[in-house]
Amino acid sequence: MLDIADELNRWGERGLDFAVATVVAVSGSAPRQPGAALAVDSAGTIIGSVSGGCVEGAVYELCREALDDGRTRLQRFGYSDAEAFAVGLTCGGVIDILVTPVRSGDRAVRDVLATALTAAASGQAAALARIVSGPAGLVGRALLVRPDGRRQGGFGAHPELDRVVAGEALALLDAGRTATLEIGEEGSRCGAPLTLLVESSVPAPRMIVFGAIDFASALVRMGKFLGYHVTVCDARPVFTTAARFPDADEIVVEWPHHYLERTDVDARTVLCVLTHDPKFDVPLLHLALRLPVAYVGAMGSRRTHLDRNGRLREAGLTATELARLRSPIGLDLGARTPEEVAVSIAAEIVADRRGGSGVRLAGGHTPIHHDAATLARQVSWS
Repeated sequence: MLDIADELNRWGERGLDFAVATVVAVSGSAPRQPGAALAVDSAGTIIGSVSGGCVEGAVYELCREALDDGRTRLQRFGYSDAEAFAVGLTCGGVIDILVTPVRSGDRAVRDVLATALTAAASGQAAALARIVSGPAGLVGRALLVRPDGRRQGGFGAHPELDRVVAGEALALLDAGRTATLEIGEEGSRCGAPLTLLVESSVPAPRMIVFGAIDFASALVRMGKFLGYHVTVCDARPVFTTAARFPDADEIVVEWPHHYLERTDVDARTVLCVLTHDPKFDVPLLHLALRLPVAYVGAMGSRRTHLDRNGRLREAGLTATELARLRSPIGLDLGARTPEEVAVSIAAEIVADRRGGSGVRLAGGHTPIHHDAATLARQVSWS
């Protein structure tokens, strides 16, 4: 649901009633992952997507029904060869959809969801936990957890349940993950089993592009397209200007390794080193390859790569640390222009993030949607 927070937040501010359908579980191949959402307001306006088009019509009708009767419902959509014309996923997967009405009279749930949407729309960190399946009186109830442990809402079934879910939600929030939990109704194995969806709202991940060259301008645009907060850093003020990088969120004129020493990075940060100049690259990569970031890539020819690796070894980096470096940066797409190179770099970043191989899908036999395999190993509490 938080993936369409901006629009839903505007609906909430206008006092509109709406129903939101959220993907809560995926089995097999499916185009959208848990947390993807579609919403319908009282006038019939629709935003978002849960399947890329396969079951949107049926989900739309479920949302209208939920608005009419005020009932939360859980619906499964799959595909059957025996029912070729039935509503389902043509990709062969199965998805479970939770449809929650958000109406002006339902203050308890509406207030929690409104706070979660405001947080997500403004880039604040928060985790929203909702009961997907369990006793009828609990399905749809929500708990919002802030990074400092503050809570809003709750399930009202057992005080230990709120405490345990809050702890699990904080762990997922810290990792920036959305996942499902299976917990007993009393916060342990005791009581009826509950399934909860925890959606994490976290600030956009960072992409830091070092080197204010023409390729960097194209990469900045690609980074923004992928949802990153993009910073451009270079020690040369004549090149590092807002006029050259109008799409960047931040422009820093400073020696790259000095900037990296003082800025915040995390496990989602990607670092793209495009300077291909030893006086910038070596001190920068010496630091970058020892930081807990998601990706470090460096531009340059294969000869430049070998020379740079030798300098980094002399500077004390281990073989394990050097193995983290993606150099030459990007996938082999035959790219020439700055825009093509940006696509190549972005493709490698996505492949690293999602566990992709980077090979052609045609003729392959591995799953297309790698996240489905990852999310099949759902978080389970016991």
